[in-house]
Amino acid sequence: MKTYIPKPKDVKNDWLLIDATDQRLGRLATKAATLLRGKHKPEFTPFLDTGDFVVIVNAEKISLSGNKIDQKSYFRHSNFPGGSTITPMKTMMENKPEMVLKKAIWGMLPHNALGRKIIRKLKIYAGPEHPHVAQEPTKV
Repeated sequence: MKTYIPKPKDVKNDWLLIDATDQRLGRLATKAATLLRGKHKPEFTPFLDTGDFVVIVNAEKISLSGNKIDQKSYFRHSNFPGGSTITPMKTMMENKPEMVLKKAIWGMLPHNALGRKIIRKLKIYAGPEHPHVAQEPTKV
């Protein structure tokens, strides 16, 4: 019996829509990472991009458990001396709520070329409007 490995042309990428209203950050990120990676499909292959496109709307309405909004912070560094920037989650949620979700999902994907290819299929919007109506995304 031979192992079936799908060819990239055989993989069908669907468009999925997730409404983030009142969903927990981690649970939503796990669901989105699974769909992006293609683990919900029978033809999942770890070294191929078999996942779907994921559109997330209402990112500003996600729910956070505990005191995460006050205690969690995001660290960046510019690779120059003294170039570190620490942004509290409260500020990030006010200014760029889609980045909070994107960073959570990126942490659940492989950190290599495949992961960089997969994360490009993620579309996150703070409000209910999105420009992907022509692709007819199905609600998850």
